[in-house]
Amino acid sequence: MSEPAKTRTHTWVINLDRSPDRLASISAQLDGLGLAWTRQRAVDARAFTPEQQALLDVPAYHRKHGKQPVPGELGCYLSHVEVMRAFLASDKEFALILEDDVQLGAELPAVIRALEQHPERWDLVKLSAVHSGTPQCYLQLTPKTQLAVMLSRCTGSSAYLLNRRGAERFLAGLLPMQLPYDHVFDQGWVFDLKIRLAVPPPCGHDQEVATTIVMPAKRKFHWTRRLPAFAYRAGNELRRLLYGLRETVRERRQGAA
Repeated sequence: MSEPAKTRTHTWVINLDRSPDRLASISAQLDGLGLAWTRQRAVDARAFTPEQQALLDVPAYHRKHGKQPVPGELGCYLSHVEVMRAFLASDKEFALILEDDVQLGAELPAVIRALEQHPERWDLVKLSAVHSGTPQCYLQLTPKTQLAVMLSRCTGSSAYLLNRRGAERFLAGLLPMQLPYDHVFDQGWVFDLKIRLAVPPPCGHDQEVATTIVMPAKRKFHWTRRLPAFAYRAGNELRRLLYGLRETVRERRQGAA
């Protein structure tokens, strides 16, 4: 579709070639909201190249996640990486990155416009969430939505707004894959980024749409083999909390000033 002049944000939709129904659904939502968008061809786990398969660090995945990796997870991970490359090759300041099963709320365009007005307060903003994230709000974006720091886990990667600094730092450190994408991209303390959450999230997850990532019936290791994963998660959540507290103090001081 045509794009208005001088827009600062462009939307990329991750979509598998074999999922035209999903593309039809998300395109109708985007067009209804007046958001210019581009389809990003998803990396298909059924057609990995040897080079793509080598981008999964299996021992690290076992150690940190305590499970067998699933090919679709790598496909999802690499798809987000490819979106960031496309974004940096464009002239846009911000990228709205969407997975094709997301449900877009009517508030989304207003939230994006508000975030464009405060680019110094974030590098990545999650616009959907599976867990609450224990948000600490510090900036009113719209009458209905605030910007927040997260103190606890908030998974899901179906919708987020990203700036160019964030994309550059992710591309420098995301590979090889050691965890599912949504367990990694919100680690602001690792990438030295301001990772934030819109509260309440203007986008949701469609629970009625089946995932394209095929999960085997048994992939978790016996609990004795998962002890390294338990230790990793405990340390990760402690780092998340400390990062969140530090960022909350900084943002509230900035707001007060």
